[in-house]
Amino acid sequence: MIPQAKIDEIIYAANIEQVIGDYVRLKRRGSNLTGLCPFHTEKSPSFSVSPAKGIFKCFGCGKAGNVVNFIMEHDSLGYVPALKFLAEKFNLEWPQQEYVNVDEEKKQRDEKESLQILNNWANDYFQDILLNNEIGQAIGLSYFENRGFRNDTIKKFNLGYSLDSWSAFFDKAIANQFSEDLLFSSGLVKHKEDGKKFDAYRGRVIFPIHNLNGKVIAFAGRYLKKEPNSPKYVNSPETLLYHKSNELYGLYYGKNEIRKQDAVYLVEGYTDVISMHQSGVENVVASSGTSLTEGQIRLIKRFTENVTVLFDGDAAGIKASIRGIDMLLEQGLNVRVLTFPDGDDPDSYSQKVGSDAFKNYLETHDARVRNEAVNIINGRAVFGGDDGTPNQKLIDFYAANRRRIDVGAVTAAIDVIGSYEGDDPLSMEQQQELIGQSFEKLLPQGGRRTRRVRSASSSGRHRVSTKRRHPRATIRR
Repeated sequence: MIPQAKIDEIIYAANIEQVIGDYVRLKRRGSNLTGLCPFHTEKSPSFSVSPAKGIFKCFGCGKAGNVVNFIMEHDSLGYVPALKFLAEKFNLEWPQQEYVNVDEEKKQRDEKESLQILNNWANDYFQDILLNNEIGQAIGLSYFENRGFRNDTIKKFNLGYSLDSWSAFFDKAIANQFSEDLLFSSGLVKHKEDGKKFDAYRGRVIFPIHNLNGKVIAFAGRYLKKEPNSPKYVNSPETLLYHKSNELYGLYYGKNEIRKQDAVYLVEGYTDVISMHQSGVENVVASSGTSLTEGQIRLIKRFTENVTVLFDGDAAGIKASIRGIDMLLEQGLNVRVLTFPDGDDPDSYSQKVGSDAFKNYLETHDARVRNEAVNIINGRAVFGGDDGTPNQKLIDFYAANRRRIDVGAVTAAIDVIGSYEGDDPLSMEQQQELIGQSFEKLLPQGGRRTRRVRSASSSGRHRVSTKRRHPRATIRR
């Protein structure tokens, strides 16, 4: 018996489009793919593949199932050999001991079910505190309302609040028959070295994280006080339910619109997703405040291959987005970029200009984005110049060579400033000199074309050129 966790990992990682595409010539039709059925002879395609759902079906012969079923049927393999084939194809580790202890497997399954029950209860508890508790209303609900979130939006995303008490949640959970071990393993309750227990999310507004089926699998909590020793966000740890690198915030709410539009906006934070939904833009997901991962990109590809990355206005956000773009390109996705004026992010800009103006900006920003692509590598946004003086020499250099500058070069150039370890701060002139030298070293020789990101356009999607990409240069630090 193969551990269920390993089976889930294989099915999740095995891209059904890629697997079946090795056997069948597939053509895209909307959000699905069609081709001639490999299981019976036909002249007109009746075989359909749904990457979003991870299933196939032939409307001619009736064959249907998931990626494992396809390999079993096509290659005449048993269930375990088919799983092993997929594990090897996608470079996943195969368990050394294929047959596990049945009791241990049942124990793990029971724990997973218990975690889900606890998360469901905790989700209801946090919402109730936010909406019906006087303190929750005065602090948590006021915070969301001050950010411009309507009541229907707050309820839609199951937003909540945890009282600023050491053990209010813990006491209530124990009274509802949840064990201490389960509370600790979920990350909802923690304990100090002296054994004192405390609520992990105390004094925080709560953002529940849902899986594709809408089940609450984790939580993120934002602290509302300004205390240097307290992190701004607290997130659930890795559990049997939650693997952060394989989840995208907002995908449950946006998956249908992503399929319909055949495109997705990629943002950084929870509030970016919520504000965009409130503005009427639902095909949006967030990487949950972390760098984009391969697992998250595979999840995106199940729904669309067209991604528009929305840059945050600060240097950290720009660098994280550029690295994410690099990974998206490596996975063959069509990438566009969009930046916001005046250092705004999707949340702040949508709140500032309103729904109609925000949607209009997303649809008609083409002329602006070319200029703002230059702004990514100048002035205060990246180099931290207090006066915001543009780095004109670098702007001119970038404008003249932008079609030849690799995404990696942009990231590396920004890193030059970030890695400076001198005793005195760099002047603007010194920053210009360092960055200028970096770009000159990183440009390809002989006019070879490099991989690049095209700006977004309301007139249609852009494909990404990947011809003769030069090696990523290394800057010594």
